Amino acid sequence: YQSLSITEFWRRWHISLSTWLKEYLYIPLGGNRSGRIRTLINIGIFMFLGGLWHGASWNFIIWGMLHGLYLAVERLNITRRFYTHVPKVIRCLFTFFLVLIAWVFFRAESLPEALAYLSSMFGLADVPESSLLLQGMLYTNYSLLAMLSAAGVVWFAPQTWDFTKKLAFGRIAWVGTIYIFAVVLLTVQSYNPFIYFNF
Repeated sequence: YQSLSITEFWRRWHISLSTWLKEYLYIPLGGNRSGRIRTLINIGIFMFLGGLWHGASWNFIIWGMLHGLYLAVERLNITRRFYTHVPKVIRCLFTFFLVLIAWVFFRAESLPEALAYLSSMFGLADVPESSLLLQGMLYTNYSLLAMLSAAGVVWFAPQTWDFTKKLAFGRIAWVGTIYIFAVVLLTVQSYNPFIYFNF
Protein backbone atom coordinates (compact mmCIF):
# COMPACT_ATOMS: atom_id res chain seq x y z
CA TYR A 1 0.00 0.00 0.00
CA GLN A 2 3.00 2.29 -0.34
CA SER A 3 2.73 2.05 -4.12
CA LEU A 4 2.76 5.33 -6.03
CA SER A 5 0.76 3.98 -8.98
CA ILE A 6 -1.52 1.08 -9.86
CA THR A 7 1.22 -0.38 -12.04
CA GLU A 8 3.55 -0.42 -9.05
CA PHE A 9 0.76 -1.85 -6.89
CA TRP A 10 0.43 -4.87 -9.18
CA ARG A 11 4.16 -5.40 -9.18
CA ARG A 12 3.89 -5.95 -5.44
CA TRP A 13 0.42 -7.41 -4.91
CA HIS A 14 -0.50 -11.09 -5.41
CA ILE A 15 2.76 -11.72 -7.21
CA SER A 16 2.09 -15.42 -7.81
CA LEU A 17 -1.22 -14.76 -9.62
CA SER A 18 -0.05 -11.72 -11.58
CA THR A 19 3.16 -13.50 -12.64
CA TRP A 20 1.23 -16.58 -13.82
CA LEU A 21 -1.29 -14.51 -15.79
CA LYS A 22 1.51 -12.41 -17.27
CA GLU A 23 3.61 -15.37 -18.40
CA TYR A 24 0.81 -17.62 -19.65
CA LEU A 25 -1.73 -15.08 -20.91
CA TYR A 26 -0.51 -11.50 -21.27
CA ILE A 27 2.79 -12.26 -23.01
CA PRO A 28 1.32 -14.93 -25.37
CA LEU A 29 -1.36 -12.39 -26.37
CA GLY A 30 1.41 -10.04 -27.40
CA GLY A 31 1.91 -8.11 -24.18
CA ASN A 32 2.79 -4.50 -24.90
CA ARG A 33 4.61 -5.26 -28.15
CA SER A 34 1.58 -5.24 -30.48
CA GLY A 35 0.68 -1.58 -30.57
CA ARG A 36 -1.21 0.66 -28.17
CA ILE A 37 -4.75 -0.56 -28.93
CA ARG A 38 -3.79 -4.22 -28.72
CA THR A 39 -1.90 -3.56 -25.49
CA LEU A 40 -5.02 -2.03 -23.92
CA ILE A 41 -7.10 -5.01 -25.05
CA ASN A 42 -4.53 -7.39 -23.57
CA ILE A 43 -4.63 -5.49 -20.27
CA GLY A 44 -8.42 -5.76 -20.24
CA ILE A 45 -8.34 -9.52 -20.87
CA PHE A 46 -5.56 -9.94 -18.32
CA MET A 47 -7.48 -8.21 -15.51
CA PHE A 48 -10.87 -9.67 -16.50
CA LEU A 49 -9.51 -13.18 -16.04
CA GLY A 50 -7.71 -12.07 -12.89
CA GLY A 51 -11.07 -11.08 -11.44
CA LEU A 52 -12.79 -14.23 -12.73
CA TRP A 53 -10.08 -16.35 -11.09
CA HIS A 54 -11.37 -15.25 -7.69
CA GLY A 55 -14.92 -16.37 -8.43
CA ALA A 56 -17.72 -16.40 -11.02
CA SER A 57 -19.33 -13.25 -9.68
CA TRP A 58 -19.96 -9.80 -11.11
CA ASN A 59 -18.24 -8.37 -8.05
CA PHE A 60 -14.92 -10.01 -8.87
CA ILE A 61 -15.27 -9.24 -12.58
CA ILE A 62 -15.88 -5.55 -11.86
CA TRP A 63 -12.94 -5.56 -9.44
CA GLY A 64 -10.69 -6.93 -12.16
CA MET A 65 -12.02 -4.60 -14.84
CA LEU A 66 -11.58 -1.56 -12.59
CA HIS A 67 -7.92 -2.44 -12.17
CA GLY A 68 -7.75 -2.99 -15.92
CA LEU A 69 -9.13 0.51 -16.42
CA TYR A 70 -6.62 1.96 -13.96
CA LEU A 71 -3.74 0.24 -15.73
CA ALA A 72 -4.99 1.32 -19.15
CA VAL A 73 -5.22 4.96 -18.06
CA GLU A 74 -1.66 4.81 -16.75
CA ARG A 75 -0.50 3.11 -19.94
CA LEU A 76 -1.96 6.00 -21.95
CA ASN A 77 0.03 8.41 -19.75
CA ILE A 78 -3.13 10.34 -18.91
CA THR A 79 -1.99 10.65 -15.30
CA ARG A 80 1.64 11.52 -16.10
CA ARG A 81 1.26 15.24 -15.39
CA PHE A 82 -0.50 14.52 -12.09
CA TYR A 83 2.11 11.98 -11.00
CA THR A 84 5.05 14.24 -11.84
CA HIS A 85 3.76 17.39 -10.12
CA VAL A 86 2.42 16.16 -6.79
CA PRO A 87 4.27 14.93 -3.67
CA LYS A 88 4.79 11.21 -3.24
CA VAL A 89 2.44 11.06 -0.27
CA ILE A 90 -0.40 12.43 -2.44
CA ARG A 91 0.36 9.88 -5.15
CA CYS A 92 0.33 7.14 -2.53
CA LEU A 93 -3.01 8.29 -1.09
CA PHE A 94 -4.54 8.62 -4.56
CA THR A 95 -3.40 5.12 -5.49
CA PHE A 96 -4.74 3.77 -2.21
CA PHE A 97 -8.09 5.48 -2.88
CA LEU A 98 -8.39 3.80 -6.29
CA VAL A 99 -7.48 0.42 -4.82
CA LEU A 100 -9.97 0.95 -2.00
CA ILE A 101 -12.81 1.63 -4.46
CA ALA A 102 -12.05 -1.65 -6.22
CA TRP A 103 -11.79 -3.53 -2.90
CA VAL A 104 -15.42 -2.60 -2.15
CA PHE A 105 -16.56 -4.75 -5.07
CA PHE A 106 -14.15 -7.53 -4.13
CA ARG A 107 -15.32 -7.80 -0.53
CA ALA A 108 -19.06 -7.08 -0.78
CA GLU A 109 -21.43 -10.05 -0.82
CA SER A 110 -23.32 -8.77 -3.86
CA LEU A 111 -23.27 -6.02 -6.46
CA PRO A 112 -26.15 -4.06 -4.82
CA GLU A 113 -24.31 -4.20 -1.50
CA ALA A 114 -21.12 -2.92 -3.14
CA LEU A 115 -23.02 0.00 -4.67
CA ALA A 116 -24.61 0.71 -1.29
CA TYR A 117 -21.19 0.81 0.34
CA LEU A 118 -19.87 3.19 -2.29
CA SER A 119 -22.90 5.43 -1.85
CA SER A 120 -22.33 5.56 1.89
CA MET A 121 -18.60 6.22 1.43
CA PHE A 122 -19.41 9.34 -0.57
CA GLY A 123 -22.17 10.43 1.80
CA LEU A 124 -25.02 9.56 -0.56
CA ALA A 125 -26.64 6.89 1.61
CA ASP A 126 -26.51 5.20 5.00
CA VAL A 127 -24.10 2.36 5.66
CA PRO A 128 -25.83 -1.01 5.01
CA GLU A 129 -27.11 -2.68 8.17
CA SER A 130 -25.26 -5.86 7.24
CA SER A 131 -21.96 -4.03 7.36
CA LEU A 132 -19.28 -5.84 9.30
CA LEU A 133 -17.99 -2.44 10.36
CA LEU A 134 -21.27 -1.66 12.08
CA GLN A 135 -21.25 -5.03 13.79
CA GLY A 136 -17.61 -4.68 14.76
CA MET A 137 -15.47 -1.69 15.28
CA LEU A 138 -16.89 1.33 13.45
CA TYR A 139 -18.61 2.82 16.47
CA THR A 140 -16.13 1.79 19.14
CA ASN A 141 -14.08 4.41 20.93
CA TYR A 142 -10.84 2.98 19.63
CA SER A 143 -11.72 2.48 15.95
CA LEU A 144 -10.19 5.72 14.67
CA LEU A 145 -7.04 5.21 16.74
CA ALA A 146 -6.73 1.66 15.46
CA MET A 147 -7.10 2.70 11.83
CA LEU A 148 -4.57 5.50 12.22
CA SER A 149 -2.16 3.09 13.89
CA ALA A 150 -2.59 0.60 11.08
CA ALA A 151 -2.01 3.35 8.51
CA GLY A 152 1.17 4.32 10.33
CA VAL A 153 2.41 0.75 10.23
CA VAL A 154 1.72 0.47 6.50
CA TRP A 155 3.52 3.72 5.75
CA PHE A 156 6.56 3.35 8.01
CA ALA A 157 7.08 -0.42 7.99
CA PRO A 158 10.04 -1.62 5.90
CA GLN A 159 9.35 -3.19 2.54
CA THR A 160 9.85 -6.93 2.05
CA TRP A 161 13.08 -6.40 0.16
CA ASP A 162 14.34 -4.14 2.92
CA PHE A 163 14.53 -6.97 5.45
CA THR A 164 17.94 -7.87 4.15
CA LYS A 165 19.18 -4.41 5.01
CA LYS A 166 20.29 -3.39 8.45
CA LEU A 167 17.54 -1.48 10.25
CA ALA A 168 17.74 0.34 13.55
CA PHE A 169 16.38 -1.79 16.40
CA GLY A 170 14.34 1.13 17.71
CA ARG A 171 12.38 1.47 14.50
CA ILE A 172 11.64 -2.25 14.37
CA ALA A 173 10.45 -2.19 17.97
CA TRP A 174 8.14 0.77 17.40
CA VAL A 175 6.64 -0.66 14.21
CA GLY A 176 6.07 -4.02 15.88
CA THR A 177 4.43 -2.44 18.91
CA ILE A 178 2.09 -0.28 16.84
CA TYR A 179 1.21 -3.25 14.63
CA ILE A 180 0.29 -5.48 17.57
CA PHE A 181 -1.71 -2.66 19.16
CA ALA A 182 -3.67 -2.06 15.94
CA VAL A 183 -4.40 -5.76 15.41
CA VAL A 184 -5.68 -6.17 18.96
CA LEU A 185 -8.02 -3.20 18.64
CA LEU A 186 -9.33 -4.30 15.25
CA THR A 187 -10.01 -7.90 16.28
CA VAL A 188 -11.17 -7.57 19.86
CA GLN A 189 -14.87 -7.38 18.98
CA SER A 190 -15.17 -9.36 15.79
CA TYR A 191 -14.17 -12.56 14.04
CA ASN A 192 -13.78 -12.58 10.26
CA PRO A 193 -12.81 -15.87 8.55
CA PHE A 194 -10.10 -15.75 5.93
CA ILE A 195 -11.79 -14.73 2.68
CA TYR A 196 -9.98 -17.31 0.53
CA PHE A 197 -11.67 -20.10 2.47
CA ASN A 198 -14.71 -19.31 0.30
CA PHE A 199 -12.95 -20.23 -2.95
